[in-house]
Amino acid sequence: MNDLFTRIKNSISSDINDLLDQKEQKNPIAMLNQHLRTCEKEANRVRELINRQYLLKDNLIREYHEADELAKKRREQAVIADKAGEAELYAFIIREQEDYEQKANRLKSLYEQNIKQLEHLEQNYAEMKRKLKDMYVKRMELMSRENIANAEYRINQIVHPESQFGQSCHRFADSEHYIDQLEKKINAAYTHQSLDSRIEQLKRKLNQNQPDAE
Repeated sequence: MNDLFTRIKNSISSDINDLLDQKEQKNPIAMLNQHLRTCEKEANRVRELINRQYLLKDNLIREYHEADELAKKRREQAVIADKAGEAELYAFIIREQEDYEQKANRLKSLYEQNIKQLEHLEQNYAEMKRKLKDMYVKRMELMSRENIANAEYRINQIVHPESQFGQSCHRFADSEHYIDQLEKKINAAYTHQSLDSRIEQLKRKLNQNQPDAE
């Protein structure tokens, strides 16, 4: 049963991913967004690795100081054992001193190598961040161009419908003609109303100026 549910879940996930891929193929901006998200994840991962390298550097320097201190300590102890005539103890201390010195030298070499590697990583990381920033700027440029193209397309649908719809532009022309005729009717009605109103005013004025009949 669990296997069945797993197969169903994987099948659904695959179908969803296919749909998303098809959508992204139709939308370059969506593809760029997906690419940027991937790059961001990689940049974060690189930053984590660099931080781990800094921790390793701290561990190396700490181990180096510890080994170096033990080598110095064994060197001092060897002098005491030698003066005391403890040949066997002296030989044992000398072997440990040499081991600690070798370990300290090895740790010092690793530490210096780590410093150079970190410097190289930081430079590459900074370059990667600059590239990522450039892609963000490029995305804004593409989004701006896409917005302008969409706006121009919609403007042309109204201003130059024939370039977008061919013969169907007659419907728009008919609408425009209807609006023109309606505007003329409204203007004519307004003119008539104004004329009638003016005539009525003149009639009242004439009636007021006429002498009363005896």
